[in-house]
Amino acid sequence: MKRDNYGDSSNNSHLTTNHAGSGVGRIIATVTVIITTVIITGCTPGAPPGVDRDQLDAAVSRAIGDPNSCLLIARRGGGGVVYRYNTATACAREFPVCDRPGDGKLSALLRATAADGQVRMLSCSTQADASRGVGWAAGPIVGTDLVYAAMMEGERAFPGRMMAERLTGAFRKAKVSKPIS
Repeated sequence: MKRDNYGDSSNNSHLTTNHAGSGVGRIIATVTVIITTVIITGCTPGAPPGVDRDQLDAAVSRAIGDPNSCLLIARRGGGGVVYRYNTATACAREFPVCDRPGDGKLSALLRATAADGQVRMLSCSTQADASRGVGWAAGPIVGTDLVYAAMMEGERAFPGRMMAERLTGAFRKAKVSKPIS
């Protein structure tokens, strides 16, 4: 009798049944899809309360939409992210912070902005030959207790100041910002 890699000389071929076409296989596949969907949607922040996510997505896409851009919105003073534009992977990338040596993540900029409410607009090159750049923009959202942090990197990345201006308009169009009375 042939020995397997684990030193077992028994014949376990009866344990390797293919359930792909059976009812059990379909149930397993369906449960896997449901669990994956719940995990993915459960990990993606929705939108700020009272804001239509589709309208916000469209406004942000027009303002800074790019595969290498990200926008995070959170409550001032701390708390979790209430909105994310783009994927977690795009938002977790590290780039030069532009105002001091070293690289940083957008989440760190969001935490700093949530803590102090300061406006930040920074830009610099990400490559020595200046062929690519990064823009960072962050600050409070007018008339709310929300703050944002945004990043855009690439050959045609907007400067931080331009990003801030464009996002201010996007927040107004999507009814995220509120008029100050």
